[in-house]
Amino acid sequence: MAQKGQQFKAAIFRRKMKEICELWCGIPAVGSHGERTVAKMADARIIESTPFSDERGSFQVSWERQEMDAYGIQFNPQSNALSFNAKSGTLRGLHYQTAPYGQSKLVSCASGRVLDVIADLRPESPSYLRWAATELGAGSGRSVYVPGGYAHGFLTLSDNATVLYLLEGEYKPEAAATVRWNDPLLGICWPTAAPILSERDRLAGDFLV
Repeated sequence: MAQKGQQFKAAIFRRKMKEICELWCGIPAVGSHGERTVAKMADARIIESTPFSDERGSFQVSWERQEMDAYGIQFNPQSNALSFNAKSGTLRGLHYQTAPYGQSKLVSCASGRVLDVIADLRPESPSYLRWAATELGAGSGRSVYVPGGYAHGFLTLSDNATVLYLLEGEYKPEAAATVRWNDPLLGICWPTAAPILSERDRLAGDFLV
């Protein structure tokens, strides 16, 4: 009975993940698979590349200036950061920097799997207060370009998950802000009700319009 219960829970989780990932529906995906219209999150992009694989493993290029310029993505990264997360169910976010210090970022998963979530907080944007999510995994060839003015977060779907960031814009501690992960205004559909949170993220307030 216990095994059947675990299988049932796993099936619900997979269905929930599918529903959440389908909410990307309208974001242009660019890269070696070509551009296709898949959810209307203004200026955000899914970047897809085809990894080169052999018996040793795989190699992939997640960002190339010329290719991004060709798709109208003006992104000039200044720094790189890694977030290592030991346990599945860890949630980080939703983080952003207030104007005029918004940081654009390219987010990839270097190990494990994560559900990556973005929310548009730019009042002038046609996708203001919308959110979207997609799964990122090591070796998948998928990254997410997050424009400045968006809040960003992720939920780990495996142990030992590492998220890689390329960042445009200087880090400004005085501009750093957090929106509560379950803010009712955004209504993000997370596949867990009890994530592992830092104190900062747990105590974050709701987004004020």
